[in-house]
Amino acid sequence: MPDHDRVEGAAKNLGGKAKEFAGDVTGDEKLKAEGKADQVSGKVQNAVGGVKDSLRDNRN
Repeated sequence: MPDHDRVEGAAKNLGGKAKEFAGDVTGDEKLKAEGKADQVSGKVQNAVGGVKDSLRDNRN
């Protein structure tokens, strides 16, 4: 089972893509920027979860 951070990070990344798209469609630059920031945050969180998964797998 993947680490909780990986799941949350993937969800945050996906939500960020939706926000960016919505901002692009509506011309809302602030929403578009928030979406990009959410994507970066999600990718970092996903990477942290990946490291945790790797460490947990190496212990077993």
